[in-house]
Amino acid sequence: MRVCIVGCGAIGSLFAAHLARMKEIEVWAYDLDQQHVDAINANGLRLSGVNDLVSHPHATSNAEDIPACDFGIVATKALHTRAAIEATAGVFADGAVCSVQNGAGNEEIIAEYVPRVMRGTTFPAGHIVTPGHVAQDTGGKTWMGPFEPKPASMEEVHRLAEALSCAGMETLAMEDARGAQWTKLIFNAATNPVGALTRLPHGVACDQQRVRALISGLVAEGVAVADALGIELDSDPEKLIDHAREVAYDHKASMLQDVQAGRRTEVAALNGGIVAFGEANQIPTPLNAAIWALIEGLEHSMTLND
Repeated sequence: MRVCIVGCGAIGSLFAAHLARMKEIEVWAYDLDQQHVDAINANGLRLSGVNDLVSHPHATSNAEDIPACDFGIVATKALHTRAAIEATAGVFADGAVCSVQNGAGNEEIIAEYVPRVMRGTTFPAGHIVTPGHVAQDTGGKTWMGPFEPKPASMEEVHRLAEALSCAGMETLAMEDARGAQWTKLIFNAATNPVGALTRLPHGVACDQQRVRALISGLVAEGVAVADALGIELDSDPEKLIDHAREVAYDHKASMLQDVQAGRRTEVAALNGGIVAFGEANQIPTPLNAAIWALIEGLEHSMTLND
């Protein structure tokens, strides 16, 4: 089996590092961060924290270097989805591609370029320490299933899920993965931007009474939209938020990491996605719309400081 990880940042590196431990799997990691690519090729890809290992995927910033792959796992930020899959689509002419990205709308973009698509959701989180070294901050499961408009086969879903599970990333193959995807979408849309705006790690933010009430209001809007879409959530987002407070108290959400680094965020795919689906189904989402506007304003302020 040959697998290409498209976007080898923190999350993509978790998938690449685990899969590359398997002798029967050839792993390619595609990323535009040349320092990260060079470090992986020179010394391997190191994980520390929840998992501590070093493995040796092939890394490149040139998609033309990658041979044809059976599977792809897209792990870029949502705002880079189109550019990333446009560059690598030829690698998957006969393959199936799974998105494990945050937000809504990534699978629709990927499906424009490749023949068979999976929707995926993953809860492990981490951050890049130095090029070639990623700290895994939290563990968790991954869920995947066919993307209904342009589906991969269930046989392909099972093959990829089993490979990941054998590599150390517990992955569940599902006929309908929308519930898991929307559970994480609601979780992320309620917590990530609040952390970015307050500059607080997850647990500290949850300990602030008014902040926690805002998080619950954002969750309620997302749940109402999911209900309107007929999606049965995989679990209660409120309970997940409380659980994350216990196991990842000091974890800085990816959106806070982006803001601190002066990068654009995924807010349009998170809160913007909930707002868009809400509007399409006549479900009001004023809190998500307000958070979306505030984060975009924050992004604009960073450009003024350049």
